[in-house]
Amino acid sequence: MSHSRLHPLLGRPITITGLGTYVPEKVVTNDDLSASLETSDEWIRQRTGIGERRIAGPGVCASDLGILAAREALADAGLEPGAIDLVITPTISPDQLMPATAARVAHGAGCDNAGAFDLSAGCAGFVFGLAMAAGQVASGVRDNVLVVGAEAISRIIDWEDRSTAILFGDGAGAAVVSALPGGTVSSDGGAARLGILGFDLGGDGSGADSLSVPAGGSRMPASCETVQDRQHYLKMNGKEVYKFATRVVTKSAGAVLAKCGYAVEDIDLFVPHQANLRIIEGAVDKLGLPWEKVYTNLQKYGNTSSASIPLCLKEARAEGRLKDGDLVLLMGFGAGLSWGACLMRWGTGA
Repeated sequence: MSHSRLHPLLGRPITITGLGTYVPEKVVTNDDLSASLETSDEWIRQRTGIGERRIAGPGVCASDLGILAAREALADAGLEPGAIDLVITPTISPDQLMPATAARVAHGAGCDNAGAFDLSAGCAGFVFGLAMAAGQVASGVRDNVLVVGAEAISRIIDWEDRSTAILFGDGAGAAVVSALPGGTVSSDGGAARLGILGFDLGGDGSGADSLSVPAGGSRMPASCETVQDRQHYLKMNGKEVYKFATRVVTKSAGAVLAKCGYAVEDIDLFVPHQANLRIIEGAVDKLGLPWEKVYTNLQKYGNTSSASIPLCLKEARAEGRLKDGDLVLLMGFGAGLSWGACLMRWGTGA
């Protein structure tokens, strides 16, 4: 049974004050994959919109990528590491089952006195992480929270499985969530609240097996058999995930817009999780949103799970597609099956 919880944000105004990203240098193109898989550049582009992806080098893990993104986000926010009260790391490819990858990210970024924990919500992880950070800061429990989506997904990909090998890439994206002095911006002749406005979070556990890494946990502990059967790699039922994603994106987007008092036509920029161009196109069509208001970069990076939305935000800002005062809708969806929408009016009021 699916369920959803709306979260219009109350308390002190908050916003994203800093962004940071990192992607590995190694580029793997569709043509590279076709050397070992029965596929082609044309086949992959037509079905996914992906042209290439980044793959971490030997010995590089999720925390290594996350640390570099975190440092950049801190610099962008103009904060010293000691100002961070909490580090949240959404990831589907943690360094280990324990300890939390966030502990290593916090240490590597110099945030040694901050609390740190991982968050597992699949490709909706970054939005879930923002929601956790927003609640902490809005309530006054914390002042500055660092959310770091860190993914070395290549480590859990079966490179003999064409259905998943063509989709995913490695990368990290980080955001600093902080209290916002003032909290309003002039919009259409009136004052509008600036920063993060609200969330819609939900999940449908009946589809949990549609996207999973079957072995390695208490449900299916590691054994010689699980290794031989390749059960420690990501498995996906593509048709079910597609149907789920195109359905929940429009539902969740409509819900958070209505709760916050906005309509689809008010959106200035829509930043969906970069799963598959077909999924994004289907959802955008259902929403009735002009394509020029949608940001995508999966053609360069593939599906980077919890890193995809912050990667888009930073690039959109650099390209002038994301400006102060813009009404921005973020949408994540993935394993669980989980989904999360965040509505915010971009800017710090500075």
